[in-house]
Amino acid sequence: MDQTSLCGAASSRTHSLAWELRYESPQPPLLLLPAALYGRSFPKAKALVGSPGAVFSGAITLDGDSISVDSWTGSQNHNWGSRHTDAYAWGQVAGFDGAPDAFLECSTAQLRLGPVWTPRMSLVVFRANGEEHALTSLAQALKARGHFTFFDWRIASVSAGTRVSIRITAPRSDFVALRYANPPGGAKTCLNTKLASCELSLQRQGRAPETFVTRHRAAFEILTDRNDHGVAVEV
Repeated sequence: MDQTSLCGAASSRTHSLAWELRYESPQPPLLLLPAALYGRSFPKAKALVGSPGAVFSGAITLDGDSISVDSWTGSQNHNWGSRHTDAYAWGQVAGFDGAPDAFLECSTAQLRLGPVWTPRMSLVVFRANGEEHALTSLAQALKARGHFTFFDWRIASVSAGTRVSIRITAPRSDFVALRYANPPGGAKTCLNTKLASCELSLQRQGRAPETFVTRHRAAFEILTDRNDHGVAVEV
């Protein structure tokens, strides 16, 4: 992997997957956290989108069958840290229906400090029509209203005359469950789909409200300690 290509392979007893892709980066990197926090010990987990709206070409091979990738839109992301965020929902849309250049990155998270859980914190970055709306300060994250269940998530965040309201949802059948080992020890369950729907409302003072919708292009991920989600853990 480098700044223009991705190559790799993975296999199990019954399936194999390989990819050889090139990508172009039409947009600058996107920071979901305030820039100053990336060099600090808090939070323990960091994330950024190195290439929002990346355009991929190449091939994916699944169980010996090659799938051509020709100018598919996606993103190149990087997550790292000394431990997982204790509970979160994460979402991304690389192109809405009718607005292929619009890009959304968002998260609602809670941290556990000993026996105490922090309030939910919600971060939103939305790019559309050549503008970026970043509602990402820690004060803003605490004021925002974000709530998620296993398969439904809503965020409402307001800052400096801009209001962003988001709903992301998908049926249980569209999720896979994965075991995520935690660096300090133990494991969590990750529920992930790339087929969620998303509706985003953007309201700005003195301008007409806008609505952005996608029926099946939203990524939606939940990290949890619970096991009553009803999705079989595959890996």
